[in-house]
Amino acid sequence: MPPPAERRLALLSVHDKTGLIDLAHGLREHGFTLLSTGGTAAALREAGLPVVEVSQHTGFPEILDGRVKTLHPKIHAGLLARRDLPAHLGALEELHIEPIQLLAVNLYPFEATAAKPGASREEILEMIDIGGPSMIRSAAKNHRDVAVVVDPADYPRILAELREGGVSQETRTALAAKAFARTAEYDRAIGTYLAAGGDPGPFPATLQLSFHKVSGLRYGENPHQEAAFYREGDAPAGSIARAEPIQGKELSFNNLLDLDSAWRLVSEFDPPAAAIIKHNNPCGAAVAGSAAEAFARARDADPQSAFGGVVALNRPLDVETVLEIGALFLEAIVAPSVPEEARALLKKKAQLRVLAASASRLELGGLDLRRVSGGLLTQTWDRETASVAQGRVVTRRVPTAAELEDLEFAWKIAKHVKSNAIVYAAGGRTLGIGAGQMSRVDAARLGVQKSLTPLSGCVLASDAFFPFRDGIDAAAQAGVAAVVQPGGSLRDPEVIAAADEHGLAMIFTGERHFRH
Repeated sequence: MPPPAERRLALLSVHDKTGLIDLAHGLREHGFTLLSTGGTAAALREAGLPVVEVSQHTGFPEILDGRVKTLHPKIHAGLLARRDLPAHLGALEELHIEPIQLLAVNLYPFEATAAKPGASREEILEMIDIGGPSMIRSAAKNHRDVAVVVDPADYPRILAELREGGVSQETRTALAAKAFARTAEYDRAIGTYLAAGGDPGPFPATLQLSFHKVSGLRYGENPHQEAAFYREGDAPAGSIARAEPIQGKELSFNNLLDLDSAWRLVSEFDPPAAAIIKHNNPCGAAVAGSAAEAFARARDADPQSAFGGVVALNRPLDVETVLEIGALFLEAIVAPSVPEEARALLKKKAQLRVLAASASRLELGGLDLRRVSGGLLTQTWDRETASVAQGRVVTRRVPTAAELEDLEFAWKIAKHVKSNAIVYAAGGRTLGIGAGQMSRVDAARLGVQKSLTPLSGCVLASDAFFPFRDGIDAAAQAGVAAVVQPGGSLRDPEVIAAADEHGLAMIFTGERHFRH
């Protein structure tokens, strides 16, 4: 005899069991019979819920160590049959197949297993889910009749709509889109792994990207450009994409670019550090004994440019720092955390955007990607910064201990300034920055012009080599005592001779830090 036609079936087969029991209880309250497999069925029974095993439903046992359990016509016909076509319904009745109204599936953790240190190839391949994606695609194709849910975060939405009478077509369509996006992302990860023989390295032959929309943006770099913000599926903790908005207006396209630049800069430092970014360049940066002091020193390096800037701190945004900010207009601030007392004060600056990065520093993941017309450039991140102390002193004079400390500081800052980049610094703070100039000597001169204090005895960092001695001459005229640069110019001997002539100390790091 065929099973009762009025029975409502929900098939649950999940690896991640977050929210499973609440979902199952809610489905039972709305008259669903639960179908399930393996570990999911065991979890449901343990919670006291009645469940029908898929093998019992299909009349066919699980075989091949569970590799084949849901790949059966009674499952896929139950998902794919159109309820508006009499021929489909007739076929189900003739073959004693019940339609399935809801499918909740999440997949074996292939991505997490492939990323696990020491995971064997065999272990990784066993995490390729076959039945799960097959059911998801069947249900998503027939989403007019089947609600498919692949994310536990959507369970409450399903139950809420069931309480209102049923899952809406709008929700079914949205869930189907999410389901196909998930299977595409899953297949992308498997394809990338296999194409590289299990060792993708940084650059696979086919680069398949998967990003999830976080929000639309009011506009892009300019008001006539449309824009949106997307997050990588595996965006690391501490990244701007994972940061928690605490208060303020919506983030803009330019805010996000500047927040990321500022956060990357302060992540270079162990002591309390602050950076103020304008148009993707630091206008001031400093380290100090506290976040408040670091901010004050960064601001005072160029207070005019600090107006309307974006700030990053590598320490919590505490009350002292909020008081130090005072009435200064800022666009946005990112810090590892924002204590409650500081949040209360910040409410007086209701428009100020504040983010908590939930980490003390950024750990970059994935690849650095940039579009060109018709293509994509990709590179590994500029993560490491060579130690100046490990560099080669090329002049007769050797830097003093204090100069060496300032050179280390300035060298880290230069990495985050648009090329051509020159940074003047002393005492753990920037004094003048020459950014984005077409010639290095112009960058050196601009940095002098931007300084509000005499540069006598300060140090200079250059992101790339000096092609001529004129940059060293300009630095010496400004009062620079020591220089750090990568070296590597054909005219290095002339540049070194100029430094010796002016009594400067100079170190070559052998490492360039262009930023375009």
